[in-house]
Amino acid sequence: MTKPGDPRFFPRTGPHDVAELAALAGVEAEGGKLIHGVAPLQSAGPADVSFLDNKRYAAHLDVTKAGAVIVHPDFAARVPAGCTAIVTPEPYVAWAKISALFHPFTRAVPGVHRSAIVDAAAAIDESAEIGPGAVIGAGATIGAGSIVGPLAVVGEGVVVGKDCRIHAHVTLSHAVLGDRVVIYPGARIGQDGFGFAIGKTGFTPVPQLGRVMIGDGAEIGANCCIDRGSAQDTVIGPYVHIDNLVQIAHNVSVGAASVIVAQVGISGSTAIGRSVMIAGQAGLVGHLTVGDGAQIGAQSGVMNDVPAGAKMFGYPAQTAKTYFRQLAWLKRLAQGGGKSDKTVATD
Repeated sequence: MTKPGDPRFFPRTGPHDVAELAALAGVEAEGGKLIHGVAPLQSAGPADVSFLDNKRYAAHLDVTKAGAVIVHPDFAARVPAGCTAIVTPEPYVAWAKISALFHPFTRAVPGVHRSAIVDAAAAIDESAEIGPGAVIGAGATIGAGSIVGPLAVVGEGVVVGKDCRIHAHVTLSHAVLGDRVVIYPGARIGQDGFGFAIGKTGFTPVPQLGRVMIGDGAEIGANCCIDRGSAQDTVIGPYVHIDNLVQIAHNVSVGAASVIVAQVGISGSTAIGRSVMIAGQAGLVGHLTVGDGAQIGAQSGVMNDVPAGAKMFGYPAQTAKTYFRQLAWLKRLAQGGGKSDKTVATD
């Protein structure tokens, strides 16, 4: 099995002492052993660190040849002799931090590529990187350490904070980004919202006069579309993670640390609370409120407000208890377990 971290694509640091790795996980381990890389349990060697987060793969732990392994306390006793255990209640979080130590995120190479088009009225920090063919509009600001990738467009007046990564073919307009924001290839941020006044003579476009405000540490996936607000701002809170191919309409607000999975569509003026999870292909109609900590299942159709902490499934979306009770009843009915055929209405 090929180990992760192909050097053609992923620069590597190290080696690092196992005690340093444990410190990243917030725990202690005996030092003196040098670790050169990361690898899965089944392919790791004595110079690698690995991890176990899912008990389904516990059998791989028993025979791993890794030099160190990150494990939950429940599996510490199963770590083979000669392998250093990094014991933590959050193995996957520790794995993320340690992997990033060996393979850190790309740093800006200061400078503006000769093929980039930069307006004289733009303000670009000298430590920022502007890639080939990028376009930076008048009055735009690019913060320290930020990267604007090839053929990306940063429109007039857009603010990009510090240490942001704007990947290839992104377009930004009418937007203000905080620090450490990541926008993946092809995303479209700040275009007109879908707003029309409908009259007897047809559709009259409503001017979209708001902005898109993106908080620190947010990540926007590839080919997402986030419309600017109409009479107010569209707001993506700090540390929100949005997967690929998500549509967020005008005036939507998404609370801090929420997660939105691929192909979700959120209609205008919907307010989503903090730490909300919306699974793939769910759809939300406009002008709703989704409370803090709510969870919305895949392909759900949300047509009403969602209370804080609620778990909603189905189309139309309903509470998990109701949804799964209905599924169980339908399954029994399909298997002939209903009271009688008369319980099902027919035309």
